[in-house]
Amino acid sequence: MTVATDVREAAPPATPAAAARGPVVCHCRDLTVELGSSEGPRRVLEGITADLREGELVSILGRSGTGKTTLLRVLGGLVDPAPGSQVGFRGQPLDGPPEEAAFVFQDYTASLLPWRTVEKNVALGLEGKASKGEIRRRVADALETVGLAERARDYPWRLSGGMQQRVQLARGLAMDARVLLMDEPFGALDAMTKASLQDELQRVHQQRKPTIAFVTHDVDEAVYLSDRILVLGGSPATIVRDIPVELPRPRDQLATKELPQFHRLRRIVFDEIRAHHG
Repeated sequence: MTVATDVREAAPPATPAAAARGPVVCHCRDLTVELGSSEGPRRVLEGITADLREGELVSILGRSGTGKTTLLRVLGGLVDPAPGSQVGFRGQPLDGPPEEAAFVFQDYTASLLPWRTVEKNVALGLEGKASKGEIRRRVADALETVGLAERARDYPWRLSGGMQQRVQLARGLAMDARVLLMDEPFGALDAMTKASLQDELQRVHQQRKPTIAFVTHDVDEAVYLSDRILVLGGSPATIVRDIPVELPRPRDQLATKELPQFHRLRRIVFDEIRAHHG
């Protein structure tokens, strides 16, 4: 995403890997969102202008309650913005969830149907849209990609939390989603499983080149995964910082996190969050 915003400190210089060069997939201009509350309409987001470009992995970061999930849902056509806002997908006004996009939620247990096998859960978004042979091929390929080919006939409740989250990711891949909208997908997992899935996502991103918008409140996760980090702050929230991440890929949980550049970026993000939340 490329964001028009004033910055107090020069952001780190972008390398070719971090620079936004591809065509715009999603865009919003002067985005404002109001949601209902017990005290009436509450303005959650205000004046956000951003572009999400082809093949980028962009993290949306901020403290709880800043509107990260709301922004993701607007980009996915699930929340209507206030009048005067502009939201588009591939150059056209967005009037609902685009077929190219798939959501991956934090609550994997609520996103999977326990009475359907893993392969049938992955096939859910394809039913009625492709032939049985095509569905079998795409499901098998997706499960192979996320390392669950041998668990295709199991039921979700027989899998660990990390495996269940992989099923959600496989569902999006089977749909050939060119855009993955991920809402704190690893937030409920233990540290080791979380690290494993971060690397799984990194591998899928390098292989298939989907465009990914990734909501998180974990600074280390954002720096480790992203090509770019958008920091939300204020109330109502706006994008207070657009930070390119120039760390080399592929990344490693130990070697990458020992790099001086990683620690510098981590400090910049922490300082930005503190500056706008007290």
